[in-house]
Amino acid sequence: MFKGVGTALITPFNEDFSVDYVSLKRLVEFQLKSNVDALIVLATTGEAPTIEINEFEEIVSFIMNEVNRKVPVIVGTGTNNPKKVLKLNKIAESLKVDGLLIVNPYYNKSTQNGLVEYYKYISEHTILPIILYNVPSRTGMNITPQTIVKIHSLCPNVIGVKEASGNISQIAELMAIKPDSLNVFSGNDDQTLPIMTLGGCGVISVVSNIFPSEFRELTHLILKERISEAQTINNKLLKIANLLFVETNPMPVKYAAYKLGLCKNYLRLPLIQASKSTENLIDEELSKLGLL
Repeated sequence: MFKGVGTALITPFNEDFSVDYVSLKRLVEFQLKSNVDALIVLATTGEAPTIEINEFEEIVSFIMNEVNRKVPVIVGTGTNNPKKVLKLNKIAESLKVDGLLIVNPYYNKSTQNGLVEYYKYISEHTILPIILYNVPSRTGMNITPQTIVKIHSLCPNVIGVKEASGNISQIAELMAIKPDSLNVFSGNDDQTLPIMTLGGCGVISVVSNIFPSEFRELTHLILKERISEAQTINNKLLKIANLLFVETNPMPVKYAAYKLGLCKNYLRLPLIQASKSTENLIDEELSKLGLL
């Protein structure tokens, strides 16, 4: 679907918590001018759990019009209710998005066999390519490498996985047993370099909301096997990548985007603005990087 960097786009809000389409246009334009390889819309960083279905359709439609097929648009439709997932998938299909990002179901806590059946059911009811999203810190459940490979073998339109388990040993095992037809994307910015050197094809990135050009260069250098040059960029951006996760994502990155004039600093509850101490750390690092 893509190689390189796909930005997990933030969803900007106004002071009354309505969607800020002026800022959304600015954010999309910034990403396109920076030549990112894909946009990932309404996933964790986009505060998907607080987006109503009518807003989902409006936001995706707006972004599809702005992007105008310049890069792939992949939309997060995963919930713990398969009927809702199918409903969101149908909207995504009608808007002709390029693919779906579907998180493993949270709270219900199925079994590995249950995950296979869950994704099989969803894949059979959509024509769109699917990227699995493994993020146990949020869902309370891990998708094992064996389960990922089994889902891929049973579901031809499951073409990749966003691996945000944080477990490099597990990801190395996945790389060792997966077929070439399964794409692995880093789900953690600070692990982009090791995951891609293991064989991953890119990253679904939070940091690229504010450093899109740099993260694109990082990923494309790795794809060209120019590792020492990639390490230089990685070392430069590693601290800001970690700072954007000292509190719950997207609280820190939305503040950073606000400081760069990309959007307002409003989040929907239960998320709130980052603490003052976090803001100070981000300000200091952005200043060191020459952005403030």
